[in-house]
Amino acid sequence: MKKLSIIIPVFNEEVTILNILNKLLEIELIGGLKKELVMVNDCSSDRSEKLILTFIKEHPETEIIYEKHQKNQGKGAALNTGFQKATGDILIVQDADLEYDPHEFNRLLKPILDGFADVVYGSRFKGSNPHRALFFWHTIGNNFLTFLSNIFSNLNITDMETCYKMFRSEIIKSIQIKENRFGIEPEITAKIAKIKNIRIYEVGISYYGRTYEEGKKIGWKDGFRAIYCILKYNLISK
Repeated sequence: MKKLSIIIPVFNEEVTILNILNKLLEIELIGGLKKELVMVNDCSSDRSEKLILTFIKEHPETEIIYEKHQKNQGKGAALNTGFQKATGDILIVQDADLEYDPHEFNRLLKPILDGFADVVYGSRFKGSNPHRALFFWHTIGNNFLTFLSNIFSNLNITDMETCYKMFRSEIIKSIQIKENRFGIEPEITAKIAKIKNIRIYEVGISYYGRTYEEGKKIGWKDGFRAIYCILKYNLISK
C-alpha cells in the first residue's frame, strides 16, 4: 500500500473548497502513504473551478487529478468518474464541504493497513466524537434507510449513508455504478455486500453537519430514491 486517493465531488462549493483542500494538505497518513487528490467538478456554476485551478497552480508538489463534467450529472456520477481516474491503492470519498474531518482518515486506514478490512465505513452514530445536533427527521430517516439496507444486505452497519467510505482500490473499481445522484450510497453498499468473503468494518467519526442555508443539498426525494435503490440493488440488479 503506497497511496491513498481522495475522491472529492465538487458542485458549487466556492465557500468551502479551499478550506477542505488545505486540510487535506495538512494531514499525515499512517503507513507512509502518499496522498492523491482527485477532484471532479460536476459543472459548477460558481467560482469553484477558478479556485481549484489556482490551488493546483500554487501546489505543484501535490499529486492532483482534476476532471470536469460538461453538464451537471449528480454526486454519484462525479464519484464514479473519480473512482475510475484514481491511481491509489486505497480510495476514500471526501465531500467538498466541511461536514467530515479528514484528520480522521487514519482511523479508517488502520483496519485496512493492518490486514483486517477491505472496506471501512466511518459511522456518525458510533463513538464519542463530536456530532452537531441538527435535524431530528434526518436522523430518523438515516437510521431507517440503514436498517432497511441491513435487512437485505445482511450487514450490521450503523451508517449506510455516510460520506466516509474507504475501499481497497480493486474493490470499488470492480463495481459498475449506475446511480448518478445520492442513490449511489445504497447501491455501493448492496453491491459490496454481495462480494464473496468481503471484509467490511466500521469506525466512529465526527460529524459537523450543515443546514440547508449553509449549503446542504440532499432532500426528501433522495430518501425515497434510496429506498428504491436498496430494493433494486439488493434484490434485482447486479
